[in-house]
This record gives sequence, structure tokens and C-alpha cells, in this order.
Amino acid sequence: MGYCDFILSLIFEYDTPKIVHIHSKKVGVINRLLQLIIIGYIVGYVIIYNKGYQEFDYVVGSISTKVKGISLTNRTILSDKPGIWDVADYVVPPQENGAVFVMTNAVITYNQTQRCPQDVASGDFCTSDADCPAETKIPSGDGFRTGLCVNSSQNGTKVCEIYAWCPFENDTLSEPLLKSAANFTIFIKNNVHFPKFNVSRRNIIGFESNRQLMTCRYDPRNATNRFCPIFIIQDILDLVRGDDSTESILKMGASIQVNIVWNCNLDHSLDECLPEYRFTRLDRSNVVSEGFNFRFAKYFQSGDQPMRTLVKAYGIQFLVTIQGRGGKFSIVPLMLNLGSGLALLSLASVVADIIMLYVLKSKNFYREQKYQNVDDNVYSSMKEDTPITTYNSNKDQRSASYH
Repeated sequence: MGYCDFILSLIFEYDTPKIVHIHSKKVGVINRLLQLIIIGYIVGYVIIYNKGYQEFDYVVGSISTKVKGISLTNRTILSDKPGIWDVADYVVPPQENGAVFVMTNAVITYNQTQRCPQDVASGDFCTSDADCPAETKIPSGDGFRTGLCVNSSQNGTKVCEIYAWCPFENDTLSEPLLKSAANFTIFIKNNVHFPKFNVSRRNIIGFESNRQLMTCRYDPRNATNRFCPIFIIQDILDLVRGDDSTESILKMGASIQVNIVWNCNLDHSLDECLPEYRFTRLDRSNVVSEGFNFRFAKYFQSGDQPMRTLVKAYGIQFLVTIQGRGGKFSIVPLMLNLGSGLALLSLASVVADIIMLYVLKSKNFYREQKYQNVDDNVYSSMKEDTPITTYNSNKDQRSASYH
């Protein structure tokens, strides 16, 4: 029966707010202070700083890059002789999506063919062709046996001949091959669009002619040249290399992000919608397998013999990214932010109630004044004590009695 009463009391129960005016300096000051903090947060941070009165759209765009510069080195891809490297030689591949690779060092293995003696270090020695079963491979070998036993690079010893690209690569680095790569320039062309507002911008700003554009160089400290889209590689390295030397980066390579940021207030003039360039080195120099490198080959034919030149390219990979957003006034986000801010004002009353009911010395008194329980028994007792007025029609007199 007790459980039924408890469940019924939960069902047939109703809470209604009760207004109690508390004349307390402590509670009043805390309540007003909290309200001021919430209002300051809404107006100062949400509306003004975060531009809560604007509708936003994220930027989309395209990127193209061009590298310029030449270098004189003691060897080229064509031969082990001094020669010139230009952009067609050191930018590999010629075109990438949102990136460009500039070769700064290389290990070049010339005139590789597909048959050669096994390396002596592999231990694949033989005395006759029978010791070299065709199309087999030993774990320490560099290729598949041809079935022939041939003279090795050491006098008096024979090894199995193999199918492999030979001579093998000698992966030894000394100094950077393209030392002057630090003086190369990168031209980054960027076109962006804010679809929601149909606004387009480009990063070539304030240049009246191609000559003026081609002679500028990016300088973050200069009011005009900080918007120049032509960058000297050395200047970029100075911004990101930290304790590493330029020579070490040119020797081993690196991966660098060029981030173009477009944060635009479209309520203002479009001339104020300007890009900001940020540079970050993505790789680390103090780890195993440092730097950035890959291999590619140049193939050719010498008579009936297929040959190739193998290049292990070290260099700097520039990853060009764009990010940002544009904002424009809209009544909808403004009303939503104001509405959510007004709802936060109720927190001031909640905190003030907690302090009043659980912290102050007079908390018991305030609790008695704030909470009141009313049930049907109270209403019945009030009904019994209510005077009922009756009228005597004969005497035209009024009398009161209690029932």
C-alpha cells in the first residue's frame, strides 16, 4: 500500500514557481555579477569576437605552382660530367595536385642493364653453370639467376650471373648536388571562391603589371611584399628550419607545408579580403629515415640492349594548402546566438539559489521561505473554516453560521 501511495503522489503532483524577494547584499551582488559575466560573454565573445551576427562559408579554390632557377653541377642525369640543371630536370614530376617537389640532391646510377654478375658479398659462388639453377634466387641475392656461372669482380672467383638492374646503386651522400637550389623561386597562383556569397578572390593583389609581379619577392615584414606570391626557397627555409642548417635540408630533403589562409569579413570591402601565408615543416630531422626521397628512372636503348639511368632523388616537397572562411551579416545566426545567450542568464539564478540555500548562514530560513508544500487536506480544512452567509427573507437580515 505504501508503494501505491508513493507512486500516486508522484503522478498527482505539480510544481509551480514561487517568487520570493530576498533582501541580501551577498546574494544580490553574486546574482548581478554572474549576469554581467554572462552578458559580457554573449556580447563580447559570441557576438563581437566570434562574429555571431554573421553567416559563414568555407573557401574552395585551385592552386598552381611554377619553379624557376638553374644550377651548374659536376654531373647531370645525362652523364657523369659537369652540366646544367633546369626546371625540367629537378622538378619531378612536372605537375602535382597541390604540391611541388624540388630536387636538391641525388644518387645517380648510370647505364644500368638487366644482366650482371651476382655481388660477391652475397656469397653466391660457383664453379660451373650447374651450380646456378636458372630462375632461382638466394635470400641474400639481388636478382634471379640466369643459369650461367661467370667471373666476378674479384680475380680468381666466379659467381652466378643474375637478372637485375646493374650496376647496383651506391647510396652514399656527400654534399648537396644542387647547392644553388636555395636560390630558386616558387610562384604560387591561388584562386579562391566563397560559393554561398558568390565571391571570388586571387592571391595576386596590388600588382599593376607582369614586370612588377615578376620582380617582387615575398617578405612578411614588408607591407606590400607580404602579399607577393613569389617565394625564394632560402626565405622559406629560414622560417621553418629551426636548428637545422640549410645544407642539411638540401642534402637529405624535407617536407614543408605552405598554407594560404583566407579569413574574410565580407561585410567590408573586398579589397580587405587578403591572404596570409603560413609555413610549417612537417618532417623531423632527428629521426630514423629522415628527409624526403624517392626513385625514378630514365630509360633508353643501346642497340638491342635496354638500359636505364636510376636516380634516387632527395629534395623538398612543398605541400600547398588553402583554408579559411568568409562571413556576412545574417539575422538568423544573430537571433539564435541572442536566444541561447538569454537562456544562459538562468544560470545566474541557479547559482544564486545554491549559495542562498546551501552556503549562507540563514540557509535554513531561506529554504523554508522558498519551498512550500500544499495538498488537498489544506484545501479541506480551509473549506470547513469558511463562513457561509445566509439571508432571512422575512426579516431581511443577514446572519453567518459555521458548518
